[in-house]
Amino acid sequence: MKYDFTTIMDRNGQDAIAVDVIPFADVAVREGFSKLPMWVADMNFPTVPAITEAVIRRTKHPAFGYFNVREEYYESIADWQQKRHGVEGLSAECIGYENGVLGCVVSTLNAFCSAGDNVLLHSPTYIGFTMSLENNGYHIIHSDLKKDEEGVWRMDFADMDRKIKENHIHAVVFCSPHNPTGRVWERGEIEQAMEVYRKNDCIVISDEIWSDIILDGNRHIPTQSVSADARERTVAVYAPSKTFNLAGLVGSYHIIYNSYLRDRVRKQSSLSHYNMCNVLSMHALIGAYSREGHEWVDELCTVIGENVDYAFAYIRNHFKGVSLAKPQGTYMLFLDCEEWCTEHGKTIDELLKAGYEVGVIWQDGRPFHGPYAIRMNLALPLELVKEAFSRLERYVFCA
Repeated sequence: MKYDFTTIMDRNGQDAIAVDVIPFADVAVREGFSKLPMWVADMNFPTVPAITEAVIRRTKHPAFGYFNVREEYYESIADWQQKRHGVEGLSAECIGYENGVLGCVVSTLNAFCSAGDNVLLHSPTYIGFTMSLENNGYHIIHSDLKKDEEGVWRMDFADMDRKIKENHIHAVVFCSPHNPTGRVWERGEIEQAMEVYRKNDCIVISDEIWSDIILDGNRHIPTQSVSADARERTVAVYAPSKTFNLAGLVGSYHIIYNSYLRDRVRKQSSLSHYNMCNVLSMHALIGAYSREGHEWVDELCTVIGENVDYAFAYIRNHFKGVSLAKPQGTYMLFLDCEEWCTEHGKTIDELLKAGYEVGVIWQDGRPFHGPYAIRMNLALPLELVKEAFSRLERYVFCA
């Protein structure tokens, strides 16, 4: 490997909630156990040097006043989308800045819906969608994903169509790749979903923030690319934050080809007067979307793929009663622990607590609509992944 994915970083005192917060009340890590951050979706790898170099280079100039976004920013996005996802002819006109993906989701809904309207999402559901939609007065209608005979998560297109019609839905949030299941949708699946949305005249908000972290030879298909209609009815939202661990710098972007949609979304996004690019975030994106960034992401996907292979095999071989679908993208696992809890007479709270006590800081999956689910972040050195699963076997699942 050219880049560093093995160093165990000490993030204590560096403002990182991944290590400073245990997402469970009244639990402490027992003496003698280090914290293994495996919950919130940020990575425990040093980011690509091109980012830190770009940011440091800009900070050497002592003025940080008002600024215009560089053409290089838009050119970097267009180049990245072309090389990673085959997007041709993307112009600066179609690219808009957003402070965050969730902010764009809300701005789009506010542009085309009213508080109290129903919005379709798939379940399991990313907790950020739930909080942001409900906080803004929208009512979520879930269409459950189903596992097929091979354990692969699939959309239920008939259920989607029925619920859209029954609930008079005209806006949907589509997650591609899907969080939290890690499913990378095939072109045919996206085409079928978009046909359902077309027939029901739905605005589509496509969260594609995980589109760069694709595993095992799978391929991300941009939602807007599957048909002329999909291109015109979709607001696609991206960011370098998941790919390069830049959430703390803030900065996402949308791609909207339809000028009517674009004007309405930009109007809503502007109303706070604070949805504006940060100068260091701009330079970080330019550094991320460089040639070095492409090389780094290729290596990152290899490393995460190895972590996923290890964790998936370990769970299948050692944790009887725990089931999961192998993720095709992202760096998250979504465990179903219902059978284990039933067989051992344990609640999901007791299981979560047992992990926290031995330093495995994992995440309650119930807010993602998994009644017995646990979400685990595998974006950390393999040495720590192995340590985590060793502890889980010895002290939690097989104790």
